[in-house]
Amino acid sequence: MTQTARPTRADGSAPGRGLAARVSLGRRFAPPSVEFVMIASTAVVLTLFGVVMVLSATSANPTAPLEAALKQGVFALVGIPLMLLVSRLPVSFFGRIAWPALIVAVLFQLLVFVRGVGVSSYGNRNWINIAGVQLQPSEFLKLALAIWIAFVLLRKQARLGTWHQVFIPVVPVSVLAIGTVIAGGDLGTVMVLVLIVLGCLFFSGAKLRLFILPMLIGAVAVTGFALTSDNRMKRILAAFNPEACNPNVECYQAVHGMWGMANGGFFGLGLGNSQEKYWLPAASNDYIFAIIGEELGLLGCLLVLVLFGVFAVGVFRIIRRSADPFIRVAAGGIVVWVVGQALFNIGVVLRVLPVMGVPLPFMSQGGTALLSVMIACGVLLSFARTVPMAAKGAPAPPRTAGAARKGRVTE
Repeated sequence: MTQTARPTRADGSAPGRGLAARVSLGRRFAPPSVEFVMIASTAVVLTLFGVVMVLSATSANPTAPLEAALKQGVFALVGIPLMLLVSRLPVSFFGRIAWPALIVAVLFQLLVFVRGVGVSSYGNRNWINIAGVQLQPSEFLKLALAIWIAFVLLRKQARLGTWHQVFIPVVPVSVLAIGTVIAGGDLGTVMVLVLIVLGCLFFSGAKLRLFILPMLIGAVAVTGFALTSDNRMKRILAAFNPEACNPNVECYQAVHGMWGMANGGFFGLGLGNSQEKYWLPAASNDYIFAIIGEELGLLGCLLVLVLFGVFAVGVFRIIRRSADPFIRVAAGGIVVWVVGQALFNIGVVLRVLPVMGVPLPFMSQGGTALLSVMIACGVLLSFARTVPMAAKGAPAPPRTAGAARKGRVTE
């Protein structure tokens, strides 16, 4: 059989090679998608805004007023490049590390129970101290759990109509992972982790009737967890009956947080002029939103809410435009984590929810929390790189399970 000669140009090169090179170069220098810009810009703005507010909130410290802000600034300088570095990783990489990441995260969380390493604070044992550096392992467990659930549900995409295919091994392994946090007594983190599991199940396309059992299990677990602690019960009851709690004991921070919000009014007292930062023990972390409200007023609070709203819209655009079930489930779990935790924190400051010790993502003081959420944003940005054409007006890709099984959208 004779072979047909391939056409060549005058210089001897094949025409297909030049076209492939131009396409590859065009992809490399193509402008980022709308989703990429929305997520990256809000993450950077919220992080830098948080460093400024941490500086203001900790300026009341008479011994080392700049120490906390400098540490937060260092973590921000590390977190932003780390976010961009993670964004360059292919989507398939996150699927390959799903199991190892979850196992390492659980083992890391178990360090809180090692004598001499684990640290207790406000009745919770959810921190570790290594070489003078205090870390919170459960922050990394949030991201690892979201990616792992997405990877497992991807392999069961066509069988999500039956309860045992949805729950096994997602629910048993998730309960085991969350149990390591329950043992440390951190109710706020437990609620965020449960929210991540439910968010992943929802965005996987599982039937809503299958949520009844896990929601009941979660409600019973949280109720039992609260009833076992007198301190937790007082904080929960104080949220529903503020007049009945002691403003000098269990309602101390809640009362001063509301005073700070009330002092701010519409325009605020001005950056650095907060008075409640001298009284709030958690002014730079759990109650930093109260300092924002006092110094920048209602306008500053609305700005924070708008930024989180833009972040959520960017992630939901990825979920809507992507045909890859792994991307949809993982992005859904991450956005539920970040936005849900932000609403928890703000609800606590406004006394709509009981005090849970949940930091405000991007903004609260805490290097581990900042690094984990920046890595999560890097994962989202990696997902955003797979949907640039859809952002330019191309029709949304098929959302059916069959279309998803034919070929995943990857870089």
